[in-house]
Amino acid sequence: MAETSRGAQAGAGTQDDHQEWLAQMERESRAKQKTFMDGIASKLNRPRVTQKPARPVKGAPDFWQAFEWPLEERIERFTENFRSVGGHVERLADMSGVREFIANKAREMSARYVIRQNEPELEALGLEAALEQAVVRVWNTDEQEQWKARAAESDFGVVLADYAAAYTGSITVLSSKDKGRSVSLLPTVLFAIIPADRLKTSLGEILVNFDEAGQGGLPAGIHFISGPSRSADIENDLTIGVHGPGVVYALIVG
Repeated sequence: MAETSRGAQAGAGTQDDHQEWLAQMERESRAKQKTFMDGIASKLNRPRVTQKPARPVKGAPDFWQAFEWPLEERIERFTENFRSVGGHVERLADMSGVREFIANKAREMSARYVIRQNEPELEALGLEAALEQAVVRVWNTDEQEQWKARAAESDFGVVLADYAAAYTGSITVLSSKDKGRSVSLLPTVLFAIIPADRLKTSLGEILVNFDEAGQGGLPAGIHFISGPSRSADIENDLTIGVHGPGVVYALIVG
């Protein structure tokens, strides 16, 4: 018992020493931080700020939330921003124009495999009849199919954008069992169809929908596409199409 008590006392003493050492390190660290911040304030010729500034407004200010471009300017700004990062933009009158555009590109690029989302608007597009030289597959319509593999081998992926933001030149695509993310991520060329009424001014107009939906109402994936895939290594050697389609067409309809 005596040996146990002495061991316990030694252990307690060691623990106390350790806590004191940590406290000492904390004091030294804070002293260094104070010296560093005081030095910056001195060079700026102003007193050091020690109180947290007040935040009377959280989130975007009212003027930004109310900021909205007219439709034609939204289209113009989106086109400018999307093209600036290597994307392609076409404005088409209706979905028949979309069908004709994709069919022409399929002939031009000798596309053999096409995959699309399982959406009613894309069903009505009639790509199967328009692309006679290509096999058109519809995402997740056969439980036995390896859909990721089918998307990876596809020349074209066709999706219907849920939203788009003109200010950033971004397309928003949500994923679900009928709208697999692989359709927009794995094919060589992506065609994103954007109904004009889904083209918003800023991302804030889009993000508020997810905030209002709450955690239980969010989709499986929310993807923002701003042009073709762009990757750069540590030496800034830019490569297109490594982690996604190397060619992206944004087709604004209406």
